[in-house]
Amino acid sequence: MTVNMSTADHITVLELNDAPALNALTPEGLMDLRRALRAAQDDDAVRVIILTGAGERAFCTGANLKKTFPPKNGFARNHLLGREAEALDGGYTRLLDLSDLQIWKPMIAAVNGYCLGGGLELALQCDLRIASTSASFGLPEVKVASVPAVGGAQALLRAIPSAHAMKMALTGDRIDAQTALDIGLVSDLTDPEALLPEARAIAARIAANGPLAVQMVKKLSQETAHLSPPEFMAQSNTAWGLLRDSADRIEGRTAFGEKRAPNFTGN
Repeated sequence: MTVNMSTADHITVLELNDAPALNALTPEGLMDLRRALRAAQDDDAVRVIILTGAGERAFCTGANLKKTFPPKNGFARNHLLGREAEALDGGYTRLLDLSDLQIWKPMIAAVNGYCLGGGLELALQCDLRIASTSASFGLPEVKVASVPAVGGAQALLRAIPSAHAMKMALTGDRIDAQTALDIGLVSDLTDPEALLPEARAIAARIAANGPLAVQMVKKLSQETAHLSPPEFMAQSNTAWGLLRDSADRIEGRTAFGEKRAPNFTGN
């Protein structure tokens, strides 16, 4: 699997590119994805990231079983050596955990076709998920006597009602795109040919907002949701204070008063 990367109008599109293998994950491909995400986060011109899969059959079907054989060394040894050392020895699961990258720019998963196993774990790490009507979703690990290795069950419990999440995780069954919409796993459904244009349209609306404010909303959502109301209110107030005197906030208020579109610069 390789990763195609393109940027225009403040939006970066990352495409998992191995359509014949249903965009299955490999250690090398995941390292490419991590490098691309880090580059997008560090690029001030990028405000939103879209993640999708090449072709019409799959977003991502999890691990490429032909290229993710068990590592030669023990799990404990590789775990202590770090993510990339483990990947070079045939491991891949820790590379799929993107939390260490601290991507504060919004990520949209545009799901076309199968979104299974590690593919769903990848999509669950995005902030928004939209899907084509041909999409399907599942965590089939229990069918092969394994578990979602990157918090898939826990992330699913946070994304949808527990009854639906546990049914998916315990049976390993797939759900179709309409069911995913009905239970809130995705926010929008489109025809297959309209998937990427719709993802771009949503991304454009996000990119038109204040970049620092958008990233702060994501940061607050991820870092304070587990806190008590007094604690998360205090964190929110601190974030508001950090942005209060920013050039973009002043521009936003000025543009509102002048009845024009704001020109945000990320400052």
